[in-house]
Amino acid sequence: MTALADETRELLLSRITDVADYPKPGVMFKDITPLLADPQAFAALTDALVEIATGCGATKIVGLEARGFILAAPVAVRAGIGFVPVRKAGKLPGATLAQSYELEYGTAEIEIHAEALTAEDRVLVVDDVLATGGTAEASLELIRRAGAQVAGLAVLMELSFLPGRARLEPALAGAPLDALLVV
Repeated sequence: MTALADETRELLLSRITDVADYPKPGVMFKDITPLLADPQAFAALTDALVEIATGCGATKIVGLEARGFILAAPVAVRAGIGFVPVRKAGKLPGATLAQSYELEYGTAEIEIHAEALTAEDRVLVVDDVLATGGTAEASLELIRRAGAQVAGLAVLMELSFLPGRARLEPALAGAPLDALLVV
């Protein structure tokens, strides 16, 4: 786990808002839009994620739809490496690789462009929140099916009361999981 300076941790936490009963009753949604609107906080987050990307030798950053795109793209630019989106099924033109995964009630599918990654690529997956780990697990499978190596997974926030980390350990196969904030 990447260690943040106390002031950076406090800055990031102060810009994340809890929204009760969203998107459904009983859920406490972690809203990162105030963090994104604060240039100092967003820059600190981006810098922390760039440190992870360079530290693991990533050659590509994969961002998970949709908030993962917002975090991953500036990291790729600052690190000087490519950005590859992983999208919901049917959103990418051309040839794609698809991976289904289980949701609480049903299944979903994500896709990546078939030619987006090569065997030479070391890929860091970036997302906003690690909850149950289903989307992240499916993205790791897609990266491997594309022939690339998984360099790691980095998230802004891990919800420690959910089983995401335990679920992802086999899929990470020794690659690091970095959560900047654990709540």
